[in-house]
Amino acid sequence: QVQLVESGGGLVQPGESLRLSCAASESVSTFAAMGWYRQAPGKERELAATITGSGSTNYADSVKGRFTISRDNAKNTVYLEMRSLKSEDTAVYYCKVRRWRGLSLYDYWGQGTQVTVSS
Repeated sequence: QVQLVESGGGLVQPGESLRLSCAASESVSTFAAMGWYRQAPGKERELAATITGSGSTNYADSVKGRFTISRDNAKNTVYLEMRSLKSEDTAVYYCKVRRWRGLSLYDYWGQGTQVTVSS
């Protein structure tokens, strides 16, 4: 069982920045992929950004150019740097990792961290 702990959420004004962190209980270098997802009130959970084991990244169109996903293998942590935040970025942000166990892939989720963008 992989344990994930997110941090870094909070209340910011439009145009400001935040950095989310997701600390894993295992080495992130062993994961097939890691990602940040978000869920706004009354909406489905959606992908924000992902990073594969080889370092390839993918972003939702709505965050391209503003969000950057990265990982620090030494700290077993994946980050989401968010800039130029907008009110529509308000959501609970969840960290997810995908890990091989034998021949099967398993997903593990963190508990989420609230990001609120409001003036």
